[in-house]
Amino acid sequence: MSGIFTRGLRQGLQTTWTLGKVIFPITLIVTILQYTPVLPWIIEKLSPLMGLIGLSGEAAVPIVLGNVLNLYAGIGAIISFDFTVKEVFIMAIMLSFSHNLFIESAVASKVGVKWWIIVGVRIGLALIAASIINLVWNGGGELAQYGFISQDGATITSWGEITLNGIQTAIIAVIQLAAIVIPLMIIMQLLREKGWLTKLSNGFAPATKILGMEKNTSMTLVAGLTVGLAYGAGLMIQAIKEDGVSKRDMTLALIFLVSCHAVVEDTFIFIPLGIPVWPLLIIRLITAILLTMVIAFLWKKEEQRKRKEITNEHSYNTI
Repeated sequence: MSGIFTRGLRQGLQTTWTLGKVIFPITLIVTILQYTPVLPWIIEKLSPLMGLIGLSGEAAVPIVLGNVLNLYAGIGAIISFDFTVKEVFIMAIMLSFSHNLFIESAVASKVGVKWWIIVGVRIGLALIAASIINLVWNGGGELAQYGFISQDGATITSWGEITLNGIQTAIIAVIQLAAIVIPLMIIMQLLREKGWLTKLSNGFAPATKILGMEKNTSMTLVAGLTVGLAYGAGLMIQAIKEDGVSKRDMTLALIFLVSCHAVVEDTFIFIPLGIPVWPLLIIRLITAILLTMVIAFLWKKEEQRKRKEITNEHSYNTI
């Protein structure tokens, strides 16, 4: 048992180091950017575009903060303004699909999928979902009633305080990563060596098959759905090395997870904003399932077409 713990701990530390090298600098840079004219400039440029998806100009603030930082920053910005229920719901949908872009996309790219695909899918889903909701929902015109959400009112003025705050935030981010990834790797090592992982994969196999993936991607999907994209990336990296997950299946798994990850936390975090959260969860799940199935189908058709071309070319050369 101690051997399993040691091997899992070693794997967890290695994964934390791999992901920490991405998370630390990005967190530091983005945290510092909060106190520069950069973010206000981005928000100012995006404000006119908000009207196209049924949002007021102020909505650019939580959208930008949620994407460059995290959901908590976006929610903290939402409660700083008076938005209607419809506006808050649209922003919640957008931020559910697209948040913490720099860190989550950079970390996810460590499994071999190009970062621009991840970013493109997430931003595209956010904009499409917002546009559809704006067109089909005629209600939600009343002001949203926010629950109690604490905010940090500390004021930071000097560059020394800004830099120190950035370093502290980055260190905390890596510590939080380690606190999740290391126990997860130890548990996975135990499941793998005891043979329980195979049983779990077999039980989840029908779901992965429907999504167009092999059953060895099951734990990757479970991890991403429960602990999130950034933390689940640690398990993805290990799955590629040890479970033989193909590049195709890992790409499909990532497509699914960029649409729907950390479903419990990322859904119920919006409850204090006074919006219906079950539709939020259902929309994310349905979108992830349909998008992954369509991409898997198209991918398979393209592979069949290429194989057919190769076969025809081989037959022509043998004549």
